[in-house]
Amino acid sequence: MRMIMQQLTKNMRFRDLIILGLLFIGPAAPVGLFGVLDVISDGAVALVYIVATLVMGFTAYSYARMSNALPHAGAVYAYCSAGIHPNAGFLVGWLLLLDYLFIPAVAYLFSGISLNALIPEIPVWLWTCLAVVLTTLLNLIGFKKSAKITLIILLFEIVILIAVLVVGIWIIATNGVKQDWYYPFVGGELFNWSNLFNAVSIAVLSYLGFDAIATFSEEHSGKRNLVAKAIISCLILAGCLFVLQVYIAALLNPYDTQYLHNHPELQGKAYYNIVNNEINLWLGWALSLMKGIGASFAAMVGQAAASRLLFSMGRDKRLPTFFAKIGKKSGVPSRAILFSALFNLLLVFIAANHDKGLPMLVSFVDVGALCAFIMLHLSVIGYFKVKKRSSGFYAYLGDILVPIIGITLLLPVLYHIDNYAKVIGAIWLMIGILIICLNKNKKPLVWLERNQE
Repeated sequence: MRMIMQQLTKNMRFRDLIILGLLFIGPAAPVGLFGVLDVISDGAVALVYIVATLVMGFTAYSYARMSNALPHAGAVYAYCSAGIHPNAGFLVGWLLLLDYLFIPAVAYLFSGISLNALIPEIPVWLWTCLAVVLTTLLNLIGFKKSAKITLIILLFEIVILIAVLVVGIWIIATNGVKQDWYYPFVGGELFNWSNLFNAVSIAVLSYLGFDAIATFSEEHSGKRNLVAKAIISCLILAGCLFVLQVYIAALLNPYDTQYLHNHPELQGKAYYNIVNNEINLWLGWALSLMKGIGASFAAMVGQAAASRLLFSMGRDKRLPTFFAKIGKKSGVPSRAILFSALFNLLLVFIAANHDKGLPMLVSFVDVGALCAFIMLHLSVIGYFKVKKRSSGFYAYLGDILVPIIGITLLLPVLYHIDNYAKVIGAIWLMIGILIICLNKNKKPLVWLERNQE
């Protein structure tokens, strides 16, 4: 007699998945990277985001392909278990925890820092704790009940961003531009493709989060391909917003690339300075407020995604079954959510008391996410070409060529990550291998066994 798998409540719609994806990414994600990317690409910052969107398109395609075939809350963990081997699936799920457990901590800390800059009387730690408590409560009551709040937050972010863009376009129409119209697409005299792809390797980090949509595959009541459509749509929407906002900012940028290069302290603040000085001071304040609040809700989605991954691995007994408990009224993995929240608070406390705490957390996130993306592409090849024996021209394109291109584009990005973060990632991987060795006599996963029959 086979054990009945615990199932999450199916109450999400296409709109809900898009809201979650955009909240996690953040509609204004390029704001903090604008100055850095402008320097590296010699001004071709709009081209950087066009190329970055295309690069992530390959990963989005592989996510869409696998989520259609395996609508599972474990996402890449499940895809690699089916496409390669259950142990490979566990290891990639274990690595992905570096992303889904660490990225909310980054967002919570960033939120606390941003809100403290606006209201210094309230310390960073208090802002951060408030954000963790509020968003954890929203996750515990279930997304369906908190949908109106998350929609309001996303609309607030988009309205502020649109206001910045509209006023920026009006200023350009009335006062002209500070850079040539085509400059953000071609760069200056020092532009070269090597530097462009170096900038792209940083810009792709703005998109981290769209993949979290796949972890809600068991919670929608629509057609099987609904998650795939949401993933692709979210990436396209984010890419268009990113290109438009950096293009407007580049046309109004009072700093030339050489000046920003000589004043690195201005690079992180460049976008805010452009809005404050060239567009409108009040809009600059609103943008800062939006980034602070938006980061908290990005953390909320990250926390929800981490809980689904923990739930899935706990349900499969690859992690303690403690994580597989579902709330009777909410239909969400309540224990996994609370664990994620406590883990986030611990990370924030450690990072806040370390000089390089925030950038180091970001590096850990990148290692986990990029390794998971690379393994995702391998799982497409393993599942469709090797196990399902797909054939024909379109199968060759979708099941071999696209994943190989995706891997090729991601490897240089992984290479440029901080070496210390790579070491931590390797140690984390070794711990995962040790867990596998300690549980080598586990029975095959029930859902995987059914899928292969």
